[in-house]
Amino acid sequence: MKTYSSPDAPKAIGPYSPAVEAGGFLFSAGQVGLDPGTMKIVEGGVEKQAERVFDNLAAVLAAAGLGLPDVVKTTVYLTKMADFAALNAVYAARFGDHRPARSTVAVAQLPAGALVEIDVIAHRP
Repeated sequence: MKTYSSPDAPKAIGPYSPAVEAGGFLFSAGQVGLDPGTMKIVEGGVEKQAERVFDNLAAVLAAAGLGLPDVVKTTVYLTKMADFAALNAVYAARFGDHRPARSTVAVAQLPAGALVEIDVIAHRP
């Protein structure tokens, strides 16, 4: 088992790793819209937070030599399902024609007052 982190993604704020690789799969921790420089949630609503989430995920994946095209499964957590369409637009733009499996879950609250959190599972080719 190997762990990964990136200076371009927020540091873990608890006793966990940003990503762990085992058996050819990389499992990310959930990422919220924290700016790694300030460790504060970015302003601008769910779209801006989702953009930052994908920047954070891409940085962690890159630390492992992987990218979004290697993602096979995502889990999306939203505090408001009314934000689903806005999140979906960012999600579709970031993944392009790649379509990993996905689950989307409504939750009461996320860390640091975030509106969206996403974790991924990627496969090493």
